[in-house]
Order: sequence, then structure tokens, then C-alpha cells
Amino acid sequence: MKIDKILFVVTSHDELGNTGKKTGLWIEEFAAPYYKFHDLGKKIVIASPKGGQAPIDPKSDLPENKTAATRRYYSDKETQDKLSNTVLLSTVSASDFDAIFYPGGHGPMWDLPDDKASIKLIESFYNSGKPVTLVCHAPVALKNVKTPDGEWLIKGKRVSAFTNTEEEAVQLTKVVPFLLEDMLKERGANFQKGEDWLPFVTREGLLITGQNPASSILAADTLLDYSERL
Repeated sequence: MKIDKILFVVTSHDELGNTGKKTGLWIEEFAAPYYKFHDLGKKIVIASPKGGQAPIDPKSDLPENKTAATRRYYSDKETQDKLSNTVLLSTVSASDFDAIFYPGGHGPMWDLPDDKASIKLIESFYNSGKPVTLVCHAPVALKNVKTPDGEWLIKGKRVSAFTNTEEEAVQLTKVVPFLLEDMLKERGANFQKGEDWLPFVTREGLLITGQNPASSILAADTLLDYSERL
């Protein structure tokens, strides 16, 4: 299956619980896969639940978190403009794309689990035989996704995501609405993880999930490698 058009879905949520601090998209998890696909000539559309400006977690631009991809993003006005003018998620159709990719950040923990447009899109992509890739906190978008027979999509499937120990390390276990690893296990997922902060990706059929920010480029590569075998 050739992948030419990819839909990126990013968060619209910018409040870090009740802390008074800002959150949003973790820019590395967007930039690294985006440029990987972009440089291969893929057509990319970016959508979000509210459309318009996608919030970026300010911590993701701290010096210790900068990467070649994030530096490229901050010198690339065209892509910055795309992220400032995301398409309204509810107006997007799975039939117009070959794959869907969800970068993470803490923002998705609040707005993606119950977003009806997101749930419908993931179900449409999956049921149409199109790959679904989610990184770090973005697998939270799988929480309420079901199969055609009414089971949780992730039940019995290998899934990875930001781990409880990684959440503890960033001291946000009491801030997030729930622990992502726990929720995925409660939904029946076969939760997989590697070492904290190191790249780790798992694939179960059409479902590709990455554990943390370091996993974003590996997730993109896994999607590309897999699509060539479809």
C-alpha cells in the first residue's frame, strides 16, 4: 500500500490541569515525523479538534529538548503557518488519506479521549485497512475507539505509550486526568514498553504506537516500512 497523503492530528488543549501552566503538542513529536514524511514528498494535512492554532508545550522548546527537527521547524515559516491554521477535525474524511498520525504532548490527555471526530476517524482508517500511528501521550485517543462488533479496539492488542514511570519522572502523575498506561491496560491492551526515554515502538497489524518523544521518528519509519509490505 503506497502512502501519499497523511493526516496529522494534533491537540487543541493548552491547559496543564489546574496548575495554571501551559501544555499542548510536544513539538519534537510533530516535527521529526513531519519532516521525515515531507522530505519523501508526502502530502500532509494537519487537523485538530478546534482547528486553527495548535498549542505547543513551552517545555518542548527548552534548550535541553531542542533537536535538529525542532530547530528546522522554528526556522520554517511555511510549516509554522500550517500549525497555526490547522483544519477542523470534524470536517476531515478518512477517505481522503492513506494513513493517520498522532503526535503527543500532554494536551491530548484532555481533548482526544472523548473527541467524537477523532474516534470516528480512527475507526474509519482502521476498518478501511489504513495504518493508524500514535506517539507518547497520543495513544490516549484510542480510549473509546471500538471495533465494528463493539469491542474496544485495543483489547488484546500490543500497544505502547508514555509509561507510568515516565509520568512520575516528569512529576505529573497527580496532574493528568488518569495514567495512560493504566487506562490502556484497563481497556484490555497488551501494554508493551522499553526503557524509559529510549525509542520503543510496537506494531499490531494496522496499529503502530510509540512510547515517548524519542520514539517519534521510529514510529514514522515503522509506518513507512509497514506500508511498503502491505
